[in-house]
Amino acid sequence: MSTINSKFENILNTSEQFGKVVHEPDSSKEVQINTPEKTMPFSDQIGNYQRNKGIPLQSYENSKIYIVGSGIAGMSAAYYFIRDGHVPGKNIIFLDQLSIEGGSLDGAGNAEEGYIIRGGREMDMTYENLWDIFQDIPALELPAPYSVLDEYRLINDNDPNYSKARLIHNKGEIQDFSKFGLEKKDQLAIVKLLLKKKEELDDLSIEDYFAESFLKSNFWFFWRSMFAFENWHSLLELKLYMHRFLHAIDGMKDFSCLVFPKYNQYDTFVTPLKDFLVEKGVQIQFNTLIKDIDLQINTEGKKVQGIITEQNGEEVKIPIGKDDYVIITTGSMTESTFYGDNTTAPEITIDNSNTGQSAGWKLWKNLAAKSEVFGNPEKFCGNIEKSSWESATLTCRPSAFTEKLKELCVNDPYSGKTATGGIVTITDSNWVMSFTCNRQPHFPTQPDDILVVWVYALLMDKEGNYIKKTMPECTGNEILAELCHHVGIIDELDNVIENTIVRTAFMPYITSMFMPRAQGDRPRVVPEGCTNLGLVGQFVETNNDVVFTMESSVRTARIAVYSLLNLNKQVPDINPLQYDIRHLLKATQALNDYKPFLGEGILRKVLKGTYFEHVLVNHPEGKEEHESFFMEQVGRFQDWIKGVKG
Repeated sequence: MSTINSKFENILNTSEQFGKVVHEPDSSKEVQINTPEKTMPFSDQIGNYQRNKGIPLQSYENSKIYIVGSGIAGMSAAYYFIRDGHVPGKNIIFLDQLSIEGGSLDGAGNAEEGYIIRGGREMDMTYENLWDIFQDIPALELPAPYSVLDEYRLINDNDPNYSKARLIHNKGEIQDFSKFGLEKKDQLAIVKLLLKKKEELDDLSIEDYFAESFLKSNFWFFWRSMFAFENWHSLLELKLYMHRFLHAIDGMKDFSCLVFPKYNQYDTFVTPLKDFLVEKGVQIQFNTLIKDIDLQINTEGKKVQGIITEQNGEEVKIPIGKDDYVIITTGSMTESTFYGDNTTAPEITIDNSNTGQSAGWKLWKNLAAKSEVFGNPEKFCGNIEKSSWESATLTCRPSAFTEKLKELCVNDPYSGKTATGGIVTITDSNWVMSFTCNRQPHFPTQPDDILVVWVYALLMDKEGNYIKKTMPECTGNEILAELCHHVGIIDELDNVIENTIVRTAFMPYITSMFMPRAQGDRPRVVPEGCTNLGLVGQFVETNNDVVFTMESSVRTARIAVYSLLNLNKQVPDINPLQYDIRHLLKATQALNDYKPFLGEGILRKVLKGTYFEHVLVNHPEGKEEHESFFMEQVGRFQDWIKGVKG
C-alpha cells in the first residue's frame, strides 16, 4: 500500500472493494440499483464526484512508460499517468515515426506556401474525458490560471455556432434544410435500430438495413456529410453514433448543436498539451520506427519484454523492465497520405494489393499474429475504395470566391466570428462535395486578409459535374474549378485560381474505423492477459463510445492508465442523455419534422398544467391526430391527476 494511503489502512485493509474497481463500467448492461456493495457511482454518472484524484497502489518512481505514437490518445495517456498515476514526467518517453507530435490532429503551413489541415473535428459539449483533461491544461492565449476549456467556453458562449447555408444546389443557391424528410417507415427503422442489441449487428452495413428512401432522405444527407459515413459503412457504428448524439439530433440541420475552437485542432489542443507534458519532463523521441513488440506469452499472461525499433537505419531493441509499461496506438486513419497542390494531383501508389504496409498498420498486424486478442486489422485496412476520401485546404486571398463565401456565412468571415458554422454540402455534387470556413484566423499567425477554407468529398469513384475526373485525379486548380462551378462563379475561375493556394491530401484509411466489423475485430484497451500493455486510439473496443472523435481517443487512454495501474478510479461511460425522456421525446419530434407523432396530442393533454408540461417542444399548430377514441380515458386520467395534486 502506498504511503499516501497510510492514514486509511484500517478501512482499506478490511475493504472488499479496494483494488477491485471496474475501470470501464458499462451503462448498456448495468442495472442501476443501490445496494451496500455499490460504492462507486453508476456507470454513466458524471460530475465532480468523478474528479477525485487517483491514488496509486504503489510508487512508480522507477517505472518507465513508453508510448508509441504522439497523437491525442498517446498524449492523453501521458497526462493520466502523471496526474492520476503519479508517474514522474521524466519517466515517460514517446516513440514516434514522425518528426512532429499530434498524429492526425495536424495543422501547418503559412500564407506564402499555403496552409494544410487534413481534417477537422466537430466538437460536442458532452466530451467528458476531453474536457477533464483540458480544464487543467494552461490556456493558449488567456493568462494563468485559465485553461484551454476556459478559452473554449469564452469563445462558444459568446459566439453561437449555426449555419444559414447547410445545403446548397443549383450553382450556389441555398437549399431548404429545415426538414429531415424521413418517411414513417424510416423513422420506425431508426427506432428499431436503437432497440437492437449490439451483438445482432456484426458485419452488417448501413445499406444492408435501411431502405432506399432513408438513403435518399435529407436526414441521411445531413448525417453522412457531417460524420463522413458511407452507405457501406458499419451499421453497428451508426447505432452507437445515434445513441451517443441522440441529444444533438435536432441541431444537426443547422449545426447549432456543435461547438468549435478559435483556431485549428493542432494549435488549439496539441500545442498546449504538448507544452504541458514537456514542462513536466516528458520526452518525445521522433523519427523512430516501431517495427514489432517482443511479447512473452505464457500461463501467467502476456507481458512486453522489448520494443523493436529502427533508428537511423539500424535496428534498436528497447528493453522493458518488470515495472515498466507500454502504450501503443494501433492503426492510423491518416497514414500513407498522398499530397498534391494547385498544379499537381496526388500521386497515389497504393491499392488493395499493397494496402496496410505502413508502419502503424504493420505493427498492429504483427501484434495480431501473436494472439487473437489483438483483433483483426485486415478488416479495417483491406479495402481502400471504401475507406478513403480526399480533402483540400484553400489559402484564399480576396477573390470572387471569398465574396461568394460571404453570402453563405452567418457573419463576415473576416470578423473573427462564426463563419459558415460547419460544412456547406453541395447536394447536386457527384462527389458529395462539402466545404467550411471556420472562425478566422484559423492559425494564430495568419494574416488579416487571408481566409483558410477546408474542402472534402465523400465519393472518390465519381466524375465531377464540371471536371470529368474523379477528385483524386484532379489538380488543386481543377478542384477549384469544380467548386466554382457549384457555387456559380465559374466565369470568374481565373480570378479565383490567381488568388488561391490549394494543398490536397488523399487519405486511404481516413474512414477505415467505420468499416463493418464483428466482435473481436478490434482489441480491448487492455487485451485479455496483458499485464503491462495498453492499446489506444480509434481502433480499439470500448463499451459504448464511438470512433472518429477526440473524445474516444482520450477515453481509451484513460481506461488504459486506470486499468494497468489498477487505480481507485473509473472512467464514466458516455453521457447518459440517451436515457433522458426529454431528449427521447425531442428526438422523436425532430425526426418527424415536428409534425404530431402518434399519441402526442394525448401526452400534451395529460401533461398540460403539470410540472412536466415543458418536456415536449412546442411547434406550430398542425393537423391534430384523430384521438377521439381515447378522450374519455384522458379526461378520467386528468381528473385523477387533479385529485393527486389536491
